[in-house]
Amino acid sequence: MTQLESARKGSLTPEIVKAAVREGAESGLLLKETAAGRAVVPANINHRNLFPAAIGKAFNCKINVNLGTSGLGSGLKKEIQKLELSIKLGADTVMDLSTGGGLAKIRREMISRSSLPVGTVPLYEVLKRAGGAGNISRSLILEVIEEQAEAGVDFMTVHAGLLRAHLPLVKDRVTGIVSRGGAAIAKWMELNGKENPFYTSFDEICAIFKKHDVTFSLGDGLRPGSLADACDAAQFAELKTLGGLVKRSRAAGVQVMVEGPGHVPMDKIFLNVEKADKICGGAPFYVLGPLVTDIAPGYDHITAAIGGAIAAWAGASFLCYVTPKEHLGLPGLEDVRQGIIASKLAAHAADLARGRTGAAGRDLALSKARYSFDWERQFRLSLDPERARSRHEEGAAKKTGADKKFCTMCGPDFCSMRVSRTLGKKKALV
Repeated sequence: MTQLESARKGSLTPEIVKAAVREGAESGLLLKETAAGRAVVPANINHRNLFPAAIGKAFNCKINVNLGTSGLGSGLKKEIQKLELSIKLGADTVMDLSTGGGLAKIRREMISRSSLPVGTVPLYEVLKRAGGAGNISRSLILEVIEEQAEAGVDFMTVHAGLLRAHLPLVKDRVTGIVSRGGAAIAKWMELNGKENPFYTSFDEICAIFKKHDVTFSLGDGLRPGSLADACDAAQFAELKTLGGLVKRSRAAGVQVMVEGPGHVPMDKIFLNVEKADKICGGAPFYVLGPLVTDIAPGYDHITAAIGGAIAAWAGASFLCYVTPKEHLGLPGLEDVRQGIIASKLAAHAADLARGRTGAAGRDLALSKARYSFDWERQFRLSLDPERARSRHEEGAAKKTGADKKFCTMCGPDFCSMRVSRTLGKKKALV
């Protein structure tokens, strides 16, 4: 049985128990939310070293890290380094989006080395093996999905919501179709004059997913790639189709979450999250950012963190990280680091705003450490201890030492906390 089927029967699986322990939540709550489809626990039966995660708005907001090669850069060694960094910095899931090199080998290595749930976009391998969008066949789609499921992929992005009827709706868009999968499927439908093969094969895909307990991440092939295209007819037409696919997934006993935008102005983020929640029956909502402005190439991890914090506050369950290289190139290790930290900040800020159990404890502990000038504890409690330590020790800090009860911003005479600690005392702080 899948996690969804087991939850419906009231059966606590080892994966649900482990995910609840990791979450610091009651296993009964996760069981209830999973049974209702409001939470998912991606856990392919073939992923042997997995430590599962709970994704749903009743739990802490999770973040995903996209990894993978391209035809123009990186390789397995570099992507493994990114995977190790992702685990170290506290990512919740990773996706292998490789499009260059030996895809099967890269995927096997990623899964074998990752204790985090691993996701893929099967269409990328389909495109590579077919030699172009026009050559995609239904049989190849099912073959690739079966192979990836057997390899242990925990969740897959499937672009089944983009239909032929939606194509005229994108003709006046500023940035057209920005999803790689969406663009490929649109081209296939145009060349072949037929309906989206992922849509027409959806029942067969459900059967494969059920067999291996793979979770759907229903892709939004028509997500807006610019603020001008946000909340247009194309985006919401596809969302309506995704709502129907959620029902079909659940009826098949398969866990499902739904992907969302994209580029969205701040004032429309709550609208997007609430609309998706209603149309898709409370399925966990997984957003790319969203980016709240289009003018920040090189800084889009920041624009995405702003949008991600608001989206998660509104009820999004899952944030896909964005790096400073977004729109510009394949991210390196430092880009991955910055993207993870920005996304984790957004998720944690939303957890605080939503009053999730235990979210404020770390903040309080760090604040107390800061007031007592316990530098080592501050470093340990921070999202990126190495970066916090290095920033503190730069410049004059090397001369004063990390154990002093002040930093180089104010020094001993102007440090407000140092002065505050002496109030009501005759002796100055030494």
